[in-house]
Order: sequence, then structure tokens, then C-alpha cells
Amino acid sequence: MFKKFTDGITNKLIGCFYNPPTFCCNKIACTNTANGYPDVDDLNNVVLIRVYGNKTDLLIDREKEIENIKLLHSYQFAPSLYAIFKNGLAYEFVPGVTLNPDNVLQPELWSLVAKRMAEMHRIVDAKDASKPMPPMLLKKMERFFDLVPSRFSKAQLHKRLEGTFLPVERMRQEFAQLYKRLETLNSPVVFSHNDLLLGNIVYTQDVQKVTFIDYEYADYNYQAFDIGNHFAEFAGVDTVDYNRYPNREFQLKWLRVYLENYLLKTDITVDEIECLYVQVNQFALAAHFFWTIWSLVQAEYSTIDFDYAEYAFLRYQEYLAKKDEFLALSNYQN
Repeated sequence: MFKKFTDGITNKLIGCFYNPPTFCCNKIACTNTANGYPDVDDLNNVVLIRVYGNKTDLLIDREKEIENIKLLHSYQFAPSLYAIFKNGLAYEFVPGVTLNPDNVLQPELWSLVAKRMAEMHRIVDAKDASKPMPPMLLKKMERFFDLVPSRFSKAQLHKRLEGTFLPVERMRQEFAQLYKRLETLNSPVVFSHNDLLLGNIVYTQDVQKVTFIDYEYADYNYQAFDIGNHFAEFAGVDTVDYNRYPNREFQLKWLRVYLENYLLKTDITVDEIECLYVQVNQFALAAHFFWTIWSLVQAEYSTIDFDYAEYAFLRYQEYLAKKDEFLALSNYQN
């Protein structure tokens, strides 16, 4: 039996089942447990098939993605990869539920995410630590900018976008100024997921574990970008609400747990937390910019039923709304 899932806005995801499961609300039913989480034993008969979205090879290095999955699986951070084909791949299904704007605020869940991210940043390191890896952010953004068409193929879409985003050179200059500022923060470069939206985190209650999935954008990058991007994704995707962006109190608790596991010590200082807090929120601006330009490219090429133009506006408006506030942050904020 085959079942198409609709959560992704980059690819199409299909579950292949040996024995048909029960479904509810387009998700695998989880009525076998009182708390609503899936029964792991009932889901061992499924393999996931990911079919790449149209022209996504322009945005994503698919060979690098395969390398990433294999690398991360060797560290037990990624599911098993079963097969590769021309426009997709087959991989292990991770039983559990994906996070959402409500459950990600539960201490027992966000603390698992903070620990898991810290472990990935600490453990999955360069093959030769004496040769630091460059962060991917600038190179990837340059690639995205180059892919934004000077004129969109759909006249109505072009008219909708031109006042805010075109010519794209203006956006390129804006990002260059931001990046110059972010470089001065000296955020460590670590192996990062770079796309840790809530739907890419699976919680398996039986073993009290979170698993990160979909490593299409994984690469060495700034530590603060990975965290800031994750915080920005608290807003959701289908219904975006940036009032859900985590407040200072929540962030400080999250960052303390992260640093305890990243630095492997319990005596984390206030200054260490404050420093990372500033870095994370300023790099969250780069995350908004990253997905703004990504959305413009997708608006031209993707065949998935999603309003990428509207998403570009949402991300860029939030960038503008928070720019001055976040760039004014100081490591010595009380």
C-alpha cells in the first residue's frame, strides 16, 4: 500500500506499507496509545520514499545530501538510507510524531532538541580538526541570489514581487551588509542541520528521543544560524505566526541546556549564555533572509501547491520587523 503525505514544501513524500495502517487526518493513526503517539510496533512495516521537487537540484546538492545522510547515520543522527534513484531516495521510517508550535514548548521535548542539536554540533566534526571547514551560508546565499530570475515567467507573479524583491541586486546588497555584521560575532562553525523546522524533528515517546530528519541543507555552518533558524521555525509553516518566536526567558533556558551538552560542563556562566543569545537572535535574521530568497526561487520553479511568494513576503517582513531590535542586542544586556 502507498500513502502520500503532504507535509513537505520542497519534495513529495510517500509511505510504502507492507501491511496497510489506519490513517487519520492524513497522518498515520496513533489510536493504539492513550496519549496520541504512534505505536512503534505497528509502524515497522513502512519505508519512506522521497521524490524530489521540480528543479530542486538547483537549490540542493543531491550528492552532498547522500554523503550527509551516510555521515550522520554513522553517528546515529540520521535514519538508514535504503536506496537511491534518479529523482529521489528511500530511507528508514522513524516512528513518532513531528513537533508543532504547541508541543515544542513542552520542557520534556525542547530540552531533548537542545541536547540533540548540541550533540550533533559537538560530535559530527571535521575529518581533520586542524583544517577548519568554511561556513556554507555565504556561498549558498550567492547561489540562491543567482537563481532568482530577473523576470518571473508568470507575469502576475512578477508584478506581485517586483516592488519588494526586484531588482534582486538590492536584496543582495542588504544581505551583504548583514553578513558583514554577523561575521564579527565569531560564532563557531559546526556541522549543522540548517533546516530544523518543527516538521523535521520526530519525537519517539517510547524511548524519549528526538530524531532530526531531512538533511538536504546540512553542512558546516555557523552554530548560531542553526539555533536561530530553529527558533524562527517556532512560527510554523502552514500557518505562520511570529508571535510564537521564543521569548528571552525561554531562550535562556534552552541555551543553557544546549551549552551544558555542547561544552560538556554544568557550570555555564551567564556571560556564555548571553553571548550565544545575542549571536542566535542576530543569525535568526540571516535565517529569515535565507528562506526569503529560497522562496523566490521556488516560486519560479516548484510545482508543489504552496504559495512561495507569500512565504517570501512573510519571512522578509519579519526580517525587517526584527532587524533593528536584534542588531541592537548586546552581550551585556541585563
